Amino acid sequence: MARSRAKAEIEDPHLQGLEVYRVGGAVRDARLGWPVKDTDWVVVGASPEEMRRRDFKPVGRDFPVFLHPESHEEFALARTERKSGHGYTGFEVHASPEVTLEEDLARRDLTINAMAETPEGELIDPHGGMADLETRQLRHVSPAFLEDPLRVLRTARFLARYAGLGFVIAEETRRLMRELAESGELAHLVAERVWTETEKALAEPWPEVYFQVLDDCGALAVLMPELSADPEAFDEALGRLHRLPEDIEAESLARWRWARLVEHLDDEDRDALAERLRLPRAHRELATQAARTRTLLNLVARYGLDGARVMAWLDGVDAWRRSDRVAPLISLVSLEAPELAEDLALAWRLARQVLPKALVAEGYRGRELGDELAQRRWEAIEGALACPGTSS
Repeated sequence: MARSRAKAEIEDPHLQGLEVYRVGGAVRDARLGWPVKDTDWVVVGASPEEMRRRDFKPVGRDFPVFLHPESHEEFALARTERKSGHGYTGFEVHASPEVTLEEDLARRDLTINAMAETPEGELIDPHGGMADLETRQLRHVSPAFLEDPLRVLRTARFLARYAGLGFVIAEETRRLMRELAESGELAHLVAERVWTETEKALAEPWPEVYFQVLDDCGALAVLMPELSADPEAFDEALGRLHRLPEDIEAESLARWRWARLVEHLDDEDRDALAERLRLPRAHRELATQAARTRTLLNLVARYGLDGARVMAWLDGVDAWRRSDRVAPLISLVSLEAPELAEDLALAWRLARQVLPKALVAEGYRGRELGDELAQRRWEAIEGALACPGTSS
């Protein structure tokens, strides 16, 4: 294909004379009718020095990526990759003015991500990505798919995004994913990359699909064995991913879904999983709160409701110092036990009215203050549970 193909008239003075193409997700989603969030560009035939002369800001560590001086969109120099080690980072990257657009597209993971278009909208599709969009197939570009174990997670994540549109993973691609899971390459992925893909998947419309795909190809047993150990509990956990407290903010969606996914695990397994994935503190804490709430539900179902169990739950979620945690957790309880949630709401409302400053005014100090505060809060909870209509 001729190098002059994309040297059309470009009004942007920073881009005039450059051979540029819109690539990847923006091309895919625009043709799919999916919201386009970010636009990435590939520049063919240019050097890093030329990009800097045009006032582009270099940001890539592993390969030359530049930010447009005004729009801040990403412009990457066309490049090729060659496997040289293990894992996601085990590649030698070659970026030079001699690398063609076709060579750049050939290194990509899925055909639907290996399309490009000129600034005028002309589609360049050497790997049949448009046909796979139309037939709803996630298909690898080439056998080089096997060189990057992260592609197992990326493919699963894309299915979590598009499953509701009827997409499936092509069987030959599933075979490569299973081959990667069996090869030992997944063990070389750094924790941060695994978590980045997982967190993105948790925010997709069908997050359960991500974990199902990883389980089916054997990747889950490698990366998150605590989840795959009990198939029945795993299936139940996936069913909870869409059952969340009311009115949670969009930025906390992935955090809540993770908490629901792991709330059934014991402390040891949950902590081991969090440590392996190097989870942020906020995700660990919310998962613990959800687990404490799951424990309360199980205890009440087995033994009934009493003040000691409610008190232990409130202590366990650090309610007295972090009162903002309680309402969402009560909302969580309401999804399975609405009457219990009402009881907890009343007990919490009365218990939090017992304030330390009132006891200080009565002369309590030090350890006696803490003991008396706990006693009176327990009494308030017991009083709430004794109200007519409270479940036993």
